[in-house]
Amino acid sequence: QVQLVASGGGLVQPGGSLRLSCAASGFTLDDYGIGWFRQAPGKEREGVSGFDSHDATTHYADSVKGRFTLSRNNAKNTVYLQMNSLKPEDTAVYYCAAVYQGAGLGLKDPLGWYEYDHWGQGTQVTVSS
Repeated sequence: QVQLVASGGGLVQPGGSLRLSCAASGFTLDDYGIGWFRQAPGKEREGVSGFDSHDATTHYADSVKGRFTLSRNNAKNTVYLQMNSLKPEDTAVYYCAAVYQGAGLGLKDPLGWYEYDHWGQGTQVTVSS
């Protein structure tokens, strides 16, 4: 059974940092694309970062570029989202997602939620003083 479990959210002051984790079970991450998404109250789900396993590229939304970093630990079957210089507008529920890419299947839009078919539960991130 494919399962993703996100953790690491919390309350942080502006300018602070958090690291989110997404632990995968029931499959190995090697041939999977991974995405991080967020959704704030009253807003649409937004792609934050996406990893395309076909060409091993990582993509970021302009709003987080230079502040957030997606990384993978294949030995632990876990993906991380390091978030630095957090702003109040980063407040949202954050989700991780995965999609099997197989051989030669690249993602058309690594930040598009519709690309992914396995989703973890969300973890709340609140940036406030």
